[in-house]
Amino acid sequence: MKRIILICLCSWLLTLASMMSQVLYRISGNAAAPSYILATNRMVDMTFIDSIPNVFKCYAACDKVITEFAMQDYEALAALRQAALLPDSVQLRNFYTQEQYLAIDEALRINLGMGLDKLGRMKPSYLAEMQRNELMKRWLHYDEDRTMETFFEKVALQSNVPVYGLDDVGETMYMLFDREPFHWQCEELLKVIEYPEKEVRFERQLLEMYQYGRLTDMAYFVKAPDNQSSLSFSDYKVYAQRNQVWAKRLTPYLKEGKAFITLNAIYLGGDEGLLAQLKAAGFRVKAVNR
Repeated sequence: MKRIILICLCSWLLTLASMMSQVLYRISGNAAAPSYILATNRMVDMTFIDSIPNVFKCYAACDKVITEFAMQDYEALAALRQAALLPDSVQLRNFYTQEQYLAIDEALRINLGMGLDKLGRMKPSYLAEMQRNELMKRWLHYDEDRTMETFFEKVALQSNVPVYGLDDVGETMYMLFDREPFHWQCEELLKVIEYPEKEVRFERQLLEMYQYGRLTDMAYFVKAPDNQSSLSFSDYKVYAQRNQVWAKRLTPYLKEGKAFITLNAIYLGGDEGLLAQLKAAGFRVKAVNR
């Protein structure tokens, strides 16, 4: 009986290890040393990294970290904060009814401690993201100081390992604040305010898919027609186009080898994801420890 239990336990552990390995990929080809891509999820605590087999071994084999945007550039961060502001000629209240404007103001006061008298100069996309973050902190225990998303970037900076961003500050500003027309941003802010449960449900389902290493399912879930969250099909198409650009920008790093790449999981899976783009560019992509 003990032997049966032991066999079942070993089988379960092997299955778990295999499952977790689906967020870590080895990129090779072109006669270069291998590089690695780790799919991340900002809702996941950094302690989750300990459950990913061989992730620290893969990191130690690399001499550079590549991420979406190198957050250690303080001048760039200052530029991003400035880009979040509306032009003086644009008044947010002109894009909502009085009832809608008051509803947004009340929700921001409850969740952020400030209303539109102080935040009304910010772009709707920025306000929507701030509101989303507060919802995730409350319902999914999101902690921006402990997220796995920036863990290896912070480790690299502490160890004087170079960190490179795939986007420059202008591209990052576009992705954060201007990838959708202004009237769409206004609609999405209102959607986050009026239907917070849809945002939480969406992130919870993405989180569950991530924890099972289902990157392809995550991509299809985002771009599905019945996705009712503020992260929409149009956002996914922008991501897909950017993946093509990223694949080209990554090519010199990958040919050189020894790069550890950390990117949000929703960018990686599916037939338009970055992993597929890298395969199309001639690289070999293989899950670590599958």
